[in-house]
Amino acid sequence: METKHGRHPASWWAQFPEVSDRFDAAVVTEGLADCITPKIASPLLRREAEIAAEVVVRHLNKLSSPELAERAEKSIERLVATVERLAERHTGEDSGTTEVYALCHALQGRWADAAAEAEPFVGTQPLLKVFVGALHLERFDTGLTVRLLRAGQDPGAAVQAGLVVGKYGWWPQWLLKIVSERAIAGTLDNETVEALDRCAYAELTPAQSKVARRLLNGEEALIDASASRLETLGEQEAAAKLREGDLNAVALAARLIPV
Repeated sequence: METKHGRHPASWWAQFPEVSDRFDAAVVTEGLADCITPKIASPLLRREAEIAAEVVVRHLNKLSSPELAERAEKSIERLVATVERLAERHTGEDSGTTEVYALCHALQGRWADAAAEAEPFVGTQPLLKVFVGALHLERFDTGLTVRLLRAGQDPGAAVQAGLVVGKYGWWPQWLLKIVSERAIAGTLDNETVEALDRCAYAELTPAQSKVARRLLNGEEALIDASASRLETLGEQEAAAKLREGDLNAVALAARLIPV
């Protein structure tokens, strides 16, 4: 179910911690606090929110400290109590505490709820950067992942594409572009990545690379002509696979194009 503002629901944001076993609680909490706190209109309430966030982040960065854990819990309780008192004093729909409630959820570890509540007044892009940054993934293309997320991809698919491009950053640009296109289309899987990797190792000339890209994009006339060439050269099995859409046959077909 979407939020009333038509943004991403909490269930969408909740996918981020699931795609990385290194998801950083301190990073996402601090990032959400940095996004939300400036939006709190009341200077006194904003200052109390800043203090609570600082204590909680300090605790998350040093979980072994019982003293910090106790201080963090008390800070959250104090902030929640304050915002509840303010909400009780207002009878209107908007008591001015929406932002503080979102921050409270972030400090309580309910990051998905906090993001869903904050997105209407913070914007999607800043929140995406926070959650992607908290993934703590190595050899990872953050920019591509954020672009895919903005284009409507689910976090799992977008992160997978970012990992592929990060790992295979040495691939030629024409292949990386195909990765992006297939990621946006939702057709980037491990089998496709392995096939594209074989194309990357094929050492194709620029002209052959163009042919490979057209084959990968499924141009029927070119696929038929390339398959016929393979058959003429005695590569009937490769020709059949190419006609069936097998990506592993693309590199072979492209290499047989005259230089």
